[in-house]
Amino acid sequence: MKFISANWLLTCDDNFEIIENGAIAFDEKIIDIGTIDEFQIKYPKDNIEYLGENSVIMPGLINTHVHLEFSANKTTLQYGNFVKWLFSVMEHREELIEKATKELIDKELSNMISNGTTTIGAISSYGFDMDSCIQTPLNVVYFTEILGSKADMIDTLFVDFQAKLKSAITHKSENFIPAIAVHSPYSTHPFLIREVLNIAKENKMAVSAHFQESKAENDWLNHSNGEFESFFKDMLDQHKSLTKPSDFLEQFKNIEHLSFTHCVEANEKELEQIKKLGATITHCPNSNRLLNNSILNISYLKDIPLAMGTDGLSSNNTLNMFEEIRNAFFMHTNLDSAALADKLIQASTNGGAKALGLNKGILKKDFDADIIAFQLPDRCNNPKNLSSSIILHTSKTTHTYIKGNDELNK
Repeated sequence: MKFISANWLLTCDDNFEIIENGAIAFDEKIIDIGTIDEFQIKYPKDNIEYLGENSVIMPGLINTHVHLEFSANKTTLQYGNFVKWLFSVMEHREELIEKATKELIDKELSNMISNGTTTIGAISSYGFDMDSCIQTPLNVVYFTEILGSKADMIDTLFVDFQAKLKSAITHKSENFIPAIAVHSPYSTHPFLIREVLNIAKENKMAVSAHFQESKAENDWLNHSNGEFESFFKDMLDQHKSLTKPSDFLEQFKNIEHLSFTHCVEANEKELEQIKKLGATITHCPNSNRLLNNSILNISYLKDIPLAMGTDGLSSNNTLNMFEEIRNAFFMHTNLDSAALADKLIQASTNGGAKALGLNKGILKKDFDADIIAFQLPDRCNNPKNLSSSIILHTSKTTHTYIKGNDELNK
């Protein structure tokens, strides 16, 4: 059993409890939490390691939505417009996939651990990232993605999806959990959506989908026009959207662990549907900015749970969750800064765990011991300022425990 203590301990539970001069005992699971004074009385013979001046202990960060297969992109793709970016992805897809070697993906996963991430929701289109995701110390919920809207390709696409999912299931372990992703309502045939969701329900798998990411998507789904019109007509010979947003959401009933990514164009009716589904919205602010999409109106979400993700390096310059949270903190200028900081920290821990269906994201007895620690540059005098201090001044951790093992200090 390990004992560590710090000046501040954030539980990230539903009440966002913060313990000043906190301590935690753990092996693979969390055994006890409390104050240093309480621990010295309860465990008088045990060595409680103090992590240093201005130290903080909190749950490991959860990157609920990340694409690893385009990790080679730095300056290749075009930003500033969603449709132009999408065309650039299609143009350079083979080149970027070829450059995204296992060594490169392994390096990005290792960087995540240094940056305090302990769990990822990896969206895999091709399966080329599977070996890296199996071998990393990170906890991985591995989403095999279904994509394709051409009716004459349905059978081929479904067979290919089944083969990739079967491969993922073969490697299922405590740290590698197979799941299913539907790419989006505009890009996936309703038949394929129905079939893969049936598989998810039968196997109690987590499900993720992109939804209402851009104005182009919204215009196409609702009116079959806009920037996507020429794309679908010229490239796919489709003259009308295959589904409406509400019809798409209706298909996701009875999925226990469900998340929709982006949702920046979702209207009140669609948000109400998401709420009734018990789903989480995953916020990827850097990606939204780079592709010139809208800013997610967090206050508009009401009671819908929130998680955070980086998306992939195809639409981001980093997979560092602290950087993602920091940009979100500066982006949402209409919200009280202290309350927003708490919400973003909560979304990056507790919120991500709930979206993925994991026993993580909270420092509480019997939860997995996925714990991070770091030091602030100076003393924080008021717990109300702690979350914003963390967001403003943290990019790396001194300790990253995954299932009780410190992956930075082996």
